[in-house]
Amino acid sequence: MQSNVEEENLICLYHNADRRRTMAKLHAAQPDMDGEMAALARQTLTKLDTMTDADFEAYQFHFTDE
Repeated sequence: MQSNVEEENLICLYHNADRRRTMAKLHAAQPDMDGEMAALARQTLTKLDTMTDADFEAYQFHFTDE
């Protein structure tokens, strides 16, 4: 998966034990997000949806403080 810093940081914030749980947490948080953040969440969820569970487990997510 090719992700940008914002997407990877968002994944780190909602990271859970596996891909599906991470997606569920991110999806559940969307109603509390403003327009721009919700759009980023949708974009990130789309990328996570295309990943396999094995790819998610192997990927090293790193939070980047800009």
